[in-house]
Formats: sequence, structure tokens, C-alpha cells
Amino acid sequence: MAGIETQTLSFTLAGRALTLPVDRIGEGPPALLLPALSSISTREEMRPLATRLSTRHACLVPDWPGFGAQPRARVPLAPDTLHAFLDALLAPHGGAWQAPGPYALGIAAGHAAGYLLAAAARHPGAFSRLVLVAPTWRGPLPTAMGEERRPLFGRLRRAVEAPFVGNLLYRINVSTPIVSRMMQAHVYADRARVTPALLAEKRRVTHQPRARFGTAAFVTGGLDPVRTRAEFHALFGPGLPPVTMLHPRGAPRRSGAEMTALAEAGLVRSVAIPGALAAHEECPEAVAAAILGAAA
Repeated sequence: MAGIETQTLSFTLAGRALTLPVDRIGEGPPALLLPALSSISTREEMRPLATRLSTRHACLVPDWPGFGAQPRARVPLAPDTLHAFLDALLAPHGGAWQAPGPYALGIAAGHAAGYLLAAAARHPGAFSRLVLVAPTWRGPLPTAMGEERRPLFGRLRRAVEAPFVGNLLYRINVSTPIVSRMMQAHVYADRARVTPALLAEKRRVTHQPRARFGTAAFVTGGLDPVRTRAEFHALFGPGLPPVTMLHPRGAPRRSGAEMTALAEAGLVRSVAIPGALAAHEECPEAVAAAILGAAA
């Protein structure tokens, strides 16, 4: 895509040397865009939104450790690791990669929301304002089956991470019918968007080396930044910059209820947008307009 420069960020995380790709696009006050965490999430999903924001902002879009459309390093996938990643991202670096912060804008999609909020609290002044697009804090299995079954989710995660049988279980979980059903049920509001070409693109993400570890961690709730609604709301503590939540009209019932509760608690400015959990990818024009309009 024209105008996008991809650079490499090198750092140490959980005692391991890592390199991760980071996209830059646009000019103006810097903005950090964090993609969602899911079986099919990559920094590429933020490109339609970053392109539309690039006339007003210099956008920085990283991949999360353990996710993305490239072979993945094996790192301990836990909330502490992802918090440490954002600390490294916000820290000054030498060499060819320079962190452009402080950021005029921090944008987080889906499960990235809790991590962005926590980073903003740890780094006062790093962001002038925050935007949460379809924020979530609870993984798919805890959402569908209840918090009381977390011991079962842990066993399922270990099974998917195991050699041999884990690969088989993972392939079943990311088969074309299952990925298609997931995308049509809650990722996109427009079911017709889920074309064979898009499915092939998303399944390319799931087939990256070591992809099963990120999926197993996310789906079972192993990357949930908090465990309860009260803990999520507590992240909106004093000292944060202004926070806008973009609430998709097509959000699935349970996730949508959490967004409604957040708005009713008076912790965010809530703006309705079209789309579902991947509204930033499905409806980038509307999302960009809401973000830029909130600054007016």
C-alpha cells in the first residue's frame, strides 16, 4: 500500500530478543494504533483506518508479540508480557527506529483496550487522548461459558500448546468453516463481506508458524487483562487522558452489553458506529470520522 513504511523494532521481552514489524504512515501529530488480539488479528487490519487518519496524523501500527501475518517468536503469552511490550514500545530507542511519542492519540481495537488503558496510566503524558474501538476484556471462552470454568480453559490451552495433538486441535479450530462462521457471527456486521478471498487472507494468518500459541492464549482467556467488569472499569482511574469509546451497532450481545455498561458508568464518551467487533477494518471511513470528529 502506497505511503506505508514498514520498519523493524528490536527489543528484549521476557528475556528473549525479539524483532517485530511496525508500520508508519502519514504526517502530523503522532498516533499509536493497536490491533485487536484474535486468531486472525494483524497490524494489516488497521491499515484502512491508518490510511484515513494519515492526512492528520503520523500513524504507528505494530504487531503484538505472538500475533500477526509472519512467523511468530515463541514468548510467554500472558498479560505481563503484553504490558511489558507496550512499555518497550513507548520507551526511547536508538538506531533506525525512533518512537514518535508522546502521542496525540492512542487507538486500541478489541482486547487491546485494557492494555492501552494500563499503559496510559503507567506512562502519564504519553497520550493526549484515547479511543477504544469495540473494546473487550474477556476472551471468547470465558464470555461464552462463564468465568467459573477457567480451570477447564487452562487445560484446553495446554492441550493446544502440546506437540502433535496440539497442532491437530488447532487446525480443527481454524478450519475454513469455523473461521467463516466466526467472522460472520461477530467479526463483521455484513456477512457478505466474508468472501472466499477474505477467508483465504485470514487463514494465511492462522497458518503462520507457532500461530497456535497466540490463539490458544487468547481464546481461553489467558490474555484477559482483567477478570471482572469492576476490574475493567477500575482501569479508567484518575490521571487518564479523555477516553472515547466507539460502540458498534452490530456488536455481539455479551460484548455489546459490556460496552453499554461502560458508557452507562460515565467512564467514557460513547459514540455509535456501524459494524461489529472489527469495525475499524469493516467501516474505516465511519471509524475515522468518529475519531477525528471527537477531536473537534
